[in-house]
Amino acid sequence: MLERTLSQARGFLFDLNGVFYIEDQVLPRAAEVIARIRERNLPCRFLTNTSTASRETLHNRLHAMGLPIEADEIFTPSRAAALFLKSRNLTRCHLILAEDAKRDLSEFSEDPTHPEAVVIGDIGDRWNYYVMNKAFEMLIFGAELIALHKGRYWQVESGLRIDIGAFITGLEYAAGKEATVIGKPAPSFFEMALASLNLPAREVVMIGDDLEADVGGAQRAGLHGVLVKTGKYRAELAARSDVRPAGALESIGELLQYL
Repeated sequence: MLERTLSQARGFLFDLNGVFYIEDQVLPRAAEVIARIRERNLPCRFLTNTSTASRETLHNRLHAMGLPIEADEIFTPSRAAALFLKSRNLTRCHLILAEDAKRDLSEFSEDPTHPEAVVIGDIGDRWNYYVMNKAFEMLIFGAELIALHKGRYWQVESGLRIDIGAFITGLEYAAGKEATVIGKPAPSFFEMALASLNLPAREVVMIGDDLEADVGGAQRAGLHGVLVKTGKYRAELAARSDVRPAGALESIGELLQYL
């Protein structure tokens, strides 16, 4: 099943962190995979839930690591959030974001008192009661809750770390309001990438290390989902999931044998 799925794919979507690199360490044969994709003239896009960096910064970082990925191939939740806010005519925001990620939302004004939307991404160790309570007050007075993603945990070199999903869920519970999730596994995030490929979902494969967000999200959007056993992958966590991928790769380098 895996061989057929990969060999018949007309396009690919890839996760980045945990698939091609972990922190600043490129995984084996990662750059070779991108080169082979180019040789085969297979269109691809890179979907990341990374919310600490602007697309420009991420693009520069990838090139510095030797990964030849173009800026217009990268889909970040901060860029998608800007498109969403514009579609809703929301202009005044409270941004709970890393400073660099705010660059992708520079066209919106920051309102520290009565924003139309509270936009939340990863802020590292800056989470505290004051940050949460300020957001809570804005939400109960009418602001929309926009989450760049709702991840449970993420991978760093030393292991897994809790992600912003816990804080988003807490705000939803306290404010009695459901967040609009921009990044994976939201179907709209995959659909935006598919539109740029100009391919139907059934002809595209998504490869990622997150069984729920990458594989499950892709499957719900009509794509094939393939798991890679690097990054945040943990066998014991995968065994408890209801998501069933089309197959699994030990690492992204294994994809070469199917291309």
